[in-house]
Amino acid sequence: MGINRIKKRHLERKINTLLTMFPVVAIVGPRQCGKSTLTKQLRPDWKYYDLESPDDYQLISSDPVAFFAIHHSRLILDEVQQYPEIFKVLRGVIDSDRGTKGRFVLTGSSSPDIVKGITESLAGRIAVLEMGPFKQSEYVESGLPPLYKLLTDEKTDVRDFLSVESSLTLAQTMHVWFSGGFPEPLIESGQIPGFRIQWMENYLANYVLRDIRMLFPRLNIHNFRRFLTLLAQFSGNQLNMSEMARALEVSVTTIKDYLDIIHQTFLWRNLGPYTKNSLKKVQKAKKGFFRDSGLWHYFLKINDLDSLLVHPVAGISFESFVIEEIIRGIQSTMATQLEFSYYRTVDKSEIDLIIDGSMGLIPIEIKLSSSVNRSMCRGLNNFLCDTNANYGILINRGKRIELLDEKILQIPVNFI
Repeated sequence: MGINRIKKRHLERKINTLLTMFPVVAIVGPRQCGKSTLTKQLRPDWKYYDLESPDDYQLISSDPVAFFAIHHSRLILDEVQQYPEIFKVLRGVIDSDRGTKGRFVLTGSSSPDIVKGITESLAGRIAVLEMGPFKQSEYVESGLPPLYKLLTDEKTDVRDFLSVESSLTLAQTMHVWFSGGFPEPLIESGQIPGFRIQWMENYLANYVLRDIRMLFPRLNIHNFRRFLTLLAQFSGNQLNMSEMARALEVSVTTIKDYLDIIHQTFLWRNLGPYTKNSLKKVQKAKKGFFRDSGLWHYFLKINDLDSLLVHPVAGISFESFVIEEIIRGIQSTMATQLEFSYYRTVDKSEIDLIIDGSMGLIPIEIKLSSSVNRSMCRGLNNFLCDTNANYGILINRGKRIELLDEKILQIPVNFI
């Protein structure tokens, strides 16, 4: 039986809904995560132009006003960061027919120019969604887990989760954790030995040599490449920028710039501290991690799941993978005004992920183990007492969803 290389994405329903509300929807995310494939699937009868194609770029940039006079709706524009001036033209095109929704879909792989264009030219006219590589449930084509409807509903009671079931096996989850979610290496590596490593190597070379050089032409590319390798040692931890600066023999300001660049280009997630607990002194250092676990494992030269499970970073890698899975799942819903953070007090009480939204606060602790001991819930219990949050969650490799006490729930990783 052949492998299905075109898979349904969880964002489809959200994009379709937003196209009924806004004239433009923009989908941003890292290269090769499937943005172009998704837009063509969603609107196969729309005109499609790729601004990385010299012919398409020339057609649009030579006279954008004339182009939009002909193509004033039902249009997909791919990789719009290649031509930032397009946003100013689009503003006039949209305002000439302000009442019509669902006219354009844009995609972009690098956010600085896109964010500037949106905030300066298209504010109020556009909805922006972030898309990542495959979530585990997308890879197995099982639909967005029902867990996320409960997580985003302010009326959810902790016992409501007990009826949730999973369509993934733990083995499938472990495979996606090790391999990462980029569609091509995840799908092809099972058929072509060595493909994953070759793909990662070429992906990173293109990312540094093409995207970074284009977006930041004054950047020292050699130092930035060394920074990426060094960053693998810090992923999943609080960031000691002074230590990183000494290792690379650059300034702390340069390290801050590098972290901003890799965050803006969607390969890295900066996770800020949760500081709203007035009862405790909290640590305020930023924490960060590679958004794709497979990319991080490539940097660390971890080449199979067995090696990963005994590697010193296994627990931190698993934690980062779960955080990213949850964020992608919640971002696939219509929930808004969401904040994601981590929590650590001066006395070392720690929670891996705090979700803050209209549904309230949800603290989530993540453990690679399959069993639970009392100490694992200490941080959750303290946070629940301090904040009066409705419930807390412990995610691990357990076999079933079950209550650990009155307000703390165990959820196995293959349920998320």
